[in-house]
This record gives sequence, C-alpha cells and structure tokens, in this order.
Amino acid sequence: MNNNDIFKKLRVALMLRDDQIVEILELVDFRMSKGEIGNIFRNENHENYMECGDQVLRNFLNGLVIHLRGTKENPKNPNEVLSKHKAEIPAKEGFKKREEFKAKTNTDSESARGDQKPGKSSTATKKPYKKPAPKVQVVEKVKYNFGKNKKS
Repeated sequence: MNNNDIFKKLRVALMLRDDQIVEILELVDFRMSKGEIGNIFRNENHENYMECGDQVLRNFLNGLVIHLRGTKENPKNPNEVLSKHKAEIPAKEGFKKREEFKAKTNTDSESARGDQKPGKSSTATKKPYKKPAPKVQVVEKVKYNFGKNKKS
C-alpha cells in the first residue's frame, strides 16, 4: 500500500472534497492546488497521475489533526466536525433518503393480507417438526500430567 492508497482511503472515510483537503493543508502552511490533489487521486495508468510524496501525506495528516481536534487554545469535538462534513454532502437526484432498516414482523405481513385472517396460516406453509440430533461427546476426557512421571 503506497501513500496514494492511504490518502484515497482517508479521503473516502472522512468524506472530504478536494477543496476541503486544500483547506486542511493550508492549516499547516502547505500550499497545493485542487488540480494537484486531483492528480494524486487519479488511476496509476493515467497520464496526469502524480505520486503522493511523504511530505504531502505528512502535512495532510498534521493538518487533519488540527482540523478535527482543533488547537490547544480552541479545541474541537471531532464527531461534530465529521457530522458537518456529512451534512455538506449534497443528495443525488433520483435518490430518496434511505430510511433506517426495520425488520418486518409476521404480524405486519399477515395483517396486510386481505385473503386470510391474521394469525391463521395454511397447513401447507408449516414446516414439519424436526427432532434435534442427540448430543454426542466428541472428545474423550484426558488427564494431562504435563510431562511429569508419576512415582509414588
């Protein structure tokens, strides 16, 4: 894994845009354009691909610490900063906001059916009773003497 891969994974995990990365780098007085940052995130086969040097990644990580935690004089809560990043991401058109997953219970699906009364199911859908297999002890009980000879 090289510096480009690490930089890409941090960008995705923290939901950062190129302009936010520029701001983070400016916190540690490291100037880099959006175009140069875009070149770092390109595919290795692309003609404008640029390898991310140690200095760039080091400055980004130092700036990220300041961005998330703040300074001693002005501390921040990292969770609040990350939630602001998440709120700034625009919703794509055609996608509706995804509700949290809720498991459907049997009573919900049965009450929605109009052809049967709730709680009554046909005998064809019942599974036959399956007798559980007897529990068998696989390993014999062994007493270990930890290499000591028994001499009485």
